[in-house]
Amino acid sequence: MSYNGFKTNDMFGPKPVEVGKEYDVQITELSRKGDGIARIQRFVIFVKNGKVGQNTKIKIIQVGNRFATAEIVNDSKSNQSQTENAPASADAKTESSTE
Repeated sequence: MSYNGFKTNDMFGPKPVEVGKEYDVQITELSRKGDGIARIQRFVIFVKNGKVGQNTKIKIIQVGNRFATAEIVNDSKSNQSQTENAPASADAKTESSTE
């Protein structure tokens, strides 16, 4: 393979996300592996433990030529949605047992 004057990382153009930065996104679909998929400026981001319809803040872990991977940042939005969907808490069980 000969050198053509281009860096291989630049062939796909600049990326709309950077490693370590946080972004607000909506998970729109699931990958084959079960990760959530979000997009920023049509750039695909695989979000670990993301659920379809979830609006959350993510932190970029890795950026590749055609996609990035991210994890959900522990913020109030995601905590609130997790609490709403969670089964009865241990506190509720202790309240009923004290009656």
